[in-house]
Amino acid sequence: MFREMRRKKQLLSEEKSLEVLKRNTSGVLSVLGDEGFPYGVPINYVYNDGKIYFHSAKMGHKVDSIKNYDKVSFTVIDQDKIVPERYTSYFRSVIAFGKARIIEDSKEMEHILKVLAKKYCKEQGDKGIQEEINSGINHVTVIEFDIIHLTGKEAIEIVNGLD
Repeated sequence: MFREMRRKKQLLSEEKSLEVLKRNTSGVLSVLGDEGFPYGVPINYVYNDGKIYFHSAKMGHKVDSIKNYDKVSFTVIDQDKIVPERYTSYFRSVIAFGKARIIEDSKEMEHILKVLAKKYCKEQGDKGIQEEINSGINHVTVIEFDIIHLTGKEAIEIVNGLD
């Protein structure tokens, strides 16, 4: 169903690809948008229990697109070091393909919002996080991205230890 990577020497292991997802904070979610045009939107996310989660406004292009077509992709750039003297960049990135669903259960939403908040705002403490969730939960959508296929790639120079 998914294409094999052409440059197999540059393929990251699943373990390293997951490490990239775990350590980063932003990526680009791509959906099938209006009139069949691709729509890529930068988002903050959290990788938790084998899935990617993010929150959104209740309405908008992203949410409408997911409701209409649940197949999506998500890209994270872990490294992009431009090396002008070599006319290249030393990069590392991951792309996930999967299905997105809007979480409807309020307890599940609250749990994921806590996971997101602890990644980005843990210094606010449990009480502050809970107060924010309580005040905003009716105004957000929480989306689960179920990963079907994950692939990572890095520059051959990194593979060969030349970075």
